[in-house]
Amino acid sequence: MTAASVLVAGVGNMFLHDDGFGPEVARHLAAQPQPLAPGVRVVDYGIRGMHLAYDLLAGVDTLVLVDTVPPDGVSAPGSIRVLEVSSADLDSRASFDPHGMDPAAVLVRLRSMGGGLPATYVVGCVPADLSEGIGLSPAVAAAVPEAAAAVGSLLGQQSSAPNRSSTST
Repeated sequence: MTAASVLVAGVGNMFLHDDGFGPEVARHLAAQPQPLAPGVRVVDYGIRGMHLAYDLLAGVDTLVLVDTVPPDGVSAPGSIRVLEVSSADLDSRASFDPHGMDPAAVLVRLRSMGGGLPATYVVGCVPADLSEGIGLSPAVAAAVPEAAAAVGSLLGQQSSAPNRSSTST
């Protein structure tokens, strides 16, 4: 029996202030002195959607996307939300841009590329500022350690769940 393969993917555009949240959390996680767990790989994808797609095609049991999430009208900027994503949550009309990063479009296109959707979660942060510029807003920067802890907690829950096999069709 092999350890589950987990990919923690920081996605977003660091040139759009808070959109750089995912890559910042990935850097935070990668800088920790102890790895998250065996079989876990943390990658800062930034806006490299095609690279994420190819890595998913190579085989991943669980994907944790770290990104900004749209405001819900209730949560303040810097709020962390953990969401589970299924195929039913994805809009099949999402447009895949091989030079950009729309995580939903990458996940929708996996089947047409010969892959399947692994168990997928989003650790998301409500942004305060998505205008052009470098650097996270204070509220979102303060949420980076909380998001890293949420990733660790999510992975802890996954490792204690019964082992389920996954196949791509």
